[in-house]
Amino acid sequence: MKNNKRPLIFVSNDDGYYAKGLDTLIKVVSKYGDVIAVAPESARSGMSHAITIKEPLRIKKLRDEPGIKLYKCNGTPVDCVKLGLNKVVPRKPDIMVSGINHGSNASISVIYSGTMGAAIEACLNGVTSIGFSLLDHSPDADFTATAEYVEKVFKFVLEKGLPEYTTLNVNVPKIAPSEIKGMMVCRQTHGIWKEEFEKRTDPHNHDYFWLTGSFNNFEPNAKDTDEWALANNYVAIVPIKADFTAYHALEHISDLNTEL
Repeated sequence: MKNNKRPLIFVSNDDGYYAKGLDTLIKVVSKYGDVIAVAPESARSGMSHAITIKEPLRIKKLRDEPGIKLYKCNGTPVDCVKLGLNKVVPRKPDIMVSGINHGSNASISVIYSGTMGAAIEACLNGVTSIGFSLLDHSPDADFTATAEYVEKVFKFVLEKGLPEYTTLNVNVPKIAPSEIKGMMVCRQTHGIWKEEFEKRTDPHNHDYFWLTGSFNNFEPNAKDTDEWALANNYVAIVPIKADFTAYHALEHISDLNTEL
C-alpha cells in the first residue's frame, strides 16, 4: 500500500449477516486490514441492484472488536453498500468484497445476484471490489477450499487493483480442495435460465406459483467460459464492467442519428 495505514476493507453479502459464507470472508480478509461489514438482516438473494425507496432504512451494530465491525441493515445488498459507504465507514475503503455467496453466480446469474449487485455498487463508487461465490447452497457449506482461493484473489487485487468501474465475479466449484486444478480467468458463458412456474394450492385453497427452472448453456463446448471452468474443476474468475453499452451495436443503429 502507498501509506502506513492498515487497509480499510468493506464487506457485504446477500445471504444475511449470519451466513457462514460472510463469516468465512471476514476471517480471510481481516488478516490484511480493518473490516467494516454491513449485511442484510435476512437473506436477500436475487435482489440484483434493487434499492429501497419507499421504506426507511435501519442499521444496527452487532459486533465491535479491534479490527472488525459488523452491522445489519433491513435493506437490500445494494442498500447495505450505499448506506455503509455514506454513513458508516470513516473514509473511502481500499477494497470491498462481497459474499461468500451460498450458490453459483456464474454466467447470466450475475445479473440477478445480490452478491454481485453489492460488488458492482462499490465499483460504481470508485471502490475496488470482488464478488465471491461457492457452488453450494447449503447453509452449512464447507468453505475450506473457497477460503484458500478467496485469499489468493483478494491479495492480488489488494496489491494490483482493477481497472475503473470493473469488479471480479469469482466462482468456486463444490469439490474437495485436492480436486481443484487451479484458477482460470475467463468470460461469462452465453446462456439463460429457463424458468418454469409450478402451480400449487395453499391450505386456504388459493392458487400460487413457485419459481423453478434450469440453466440452458448455449455454448457447452466453449473452453473459455466460466461454466466450462467450473465443470472442469477450476475456480472461474470473470471481470465484470458496470458499463452496459453494447459497443458492437453502435454502428448497426447509427442511421437513427438525426438532427432537428
